[in-house]
Amino acid sequence: MNQYHTIIFDLGGVLIDWNPRYVFDKVFEDTREVDYFLENVCHGAWNAEQDRGRSFADAIAIQQKAFPQYKEQIPLYYERWPEMIGGEISGTVELLTKLYHSRQYRLYALTNWSDETFPYAWENFDFLRLFEGILVSGKEKLIKPDPAIYQLLIKRYDIDPGSSIFIDDSLKNVKAAKNELLEAIHYQNPNQLIQSLQKRGIVV
Repeated sequence: MNQYHTIIFDLGGVLIDWNPRYVFDKVFEDTREVDYFLENVCHGAWNAEQDRGRSFADAIAIQQKAFPQYKEQIPLYYERWPEMIGGEISGTVELLTKLYHSRQYRLYALTNWSDETFPYAWENFDFLRLFEGILVSGKEKLIKPDPAIYQLLIKRYDIDPGSSIFIDDSLKNVKAAKNELLEAIHYQNPNQLIQSLQKRGIVV
């Protein structure tokens, strides 16, 4: 018999296409400046603090002080945030939908996402309602790969790690999940995910 009863999805990069370049490729004419801006000004570690619960107002003020030459562009990271959403990743959403209709699995989401911007996703992606529960890092003030957020997920939804699979496009988040005794798959694309699930006895 299939030993897995719970499947936990990351959202950004797995079910939802998100990329700040969708905005800043239009803001800056030179791609090198886009690279500089996203690597040094509004970079991943900076954005991660919003995923951890810091307000965008505070985050913007900090970077405007550090990079006054980009005073006008920095707020666009929040003001034009919806434009960073490229849409759903259809192959993975189709997979999620099949898993839901099979009625064989408990489905949850664990996402690093700002509590300020997550409502946009909730309002615009109906498939999010297929999950029994969604743990949003910005609301909980914890982010992957902190072990505490996995333990919070497990406790809140009474999840048995030994019968659960976690899916994420970040290798460090996958490794952290494994440390919490969750089976984990490093997501690369929908077909690869389907094959990885099939190897674990989940037919979709």
